[in-house]
Amino acid sequence: MSKITSSNKKSNPLKKIYMMETVISKVLFAFVMVSIVTTIGIVWVLSYETVQFFREVSIIEFLTGTEWTALFSPPKYGVLPLVDGTLMIAFFSSIISIPIGLGSAIYLSEYASKKTRKILKPVLEILAGIPTIVYGYFALTFITPAIRNIFPEANIFNALSASIAVGIMIIPMVSSLSEDAMNAVPNSLREGAYALGCTRFEVATKVVIPAALSSIIASFVLAISRAIGETMIVTLAAGSTPKLTLNPLESIQTMTAFIVQVASGDIVHGSVMYKTIFAVGMLLFIITLLMNIVSKIIIKKYREEY
Repeated sequence: MSKITSSNKKSNPLKKIYMMETVISKVLFAFVMVSIVTTIGIVWVLSYETVQFFREVSIIEFLTGTEWTALFSPPKYGVLPLVDGTLMIAFFSSIISIPIGLGSAIYLSEYASKKTRKILKPVLEILAGIPTIVYGYFALTFITPAIRNIFPEANIFNALSASIAVGIMIIPMVSSLSEDAMNAVPNSLREGAYALGCTRFEVATKVVIPAALSSIIASFVLAISRAIGETMIVTLAAGSTPKLTLNPLESIQTMTAFIVQVASGDIVHGSVMYKTIFAVGMLLFIITLLMNIVSKIIIKKYREEY
């Protein structure tokens, strides 16, 4: 539009187009600013309340303490049990979602016919559309009894049941993103490998996956971030026992589940208990932000351009 001269603007059709483009540009800029201002506002509120929390609670106690009894007397604010529960859910759900999601992506990209892919992919992605609270009840009523049949010592609320449900939920994310990355690999690479006598499996594992590795790893990181931030499933299935343990058969509590527990209770606005929500939320924000930064670095480092 910068090439439009003043004489051209005098022409009515061109003048209207110029004005319309200007308006669209300003509206889109406003959308960007709304997103940025909203983000800044959220971070500011989170930071302000977190600072207020640390004026009353030692940050050393918060980051290194092994007991979290914020709702009881005397309160203890060691966040490690909540971090342990959160990471345990992320770890066990990744063990389920990453292999199944990547295997599904390899099949859809390299083995399935166009007709089969057109049917299976939407069916697989239905998993992503199921409300998380439904997954939570599925974990309680189906997965937990199955686990207790195998491990009778397992608690009714346990980390393994929640991890399996979260893992099932994020399979479509891994599968869909990985499959899109594999489809973006040029066919000339596949045809070259076939011309050298490679089998379909060798083409998939030695040509396509290495070529799409950056996006595939990024999908893993995003899926783990999703598992870390999951709320309803862990609230319903994992319990509310902040415990520093590595046993997935025990009841645990995650950071998001604690935030839900406190936010849904009768707490005094401005109290230390109220501020724990923001302190735990800030830690959760930092963890997911670091994971996103790692994801960006991986994409940049291993990106292949064709």
